[in-house]
Amino acid sequence: MKITKNIGFLLLAIWLILTGLAAFVPAIGGLGIILSILAIAAGVFILMGR
Repeated sequence: MKITKNIGFLLLAIWLILTGLAAFVPAIGGLGIILSILAIAAGVFILMGR
């Protein structure tokens, strides 16, 4: 398995995994602010092409 070097897509992948886990693990559901910041950072890095 190859991990991408693009930080935007890496952050997006982490955000997707945590968002999916939040539906099943109640303790992760309280990370709303962190997930929002992670989503914004991923979007910015993808737009910048990094």
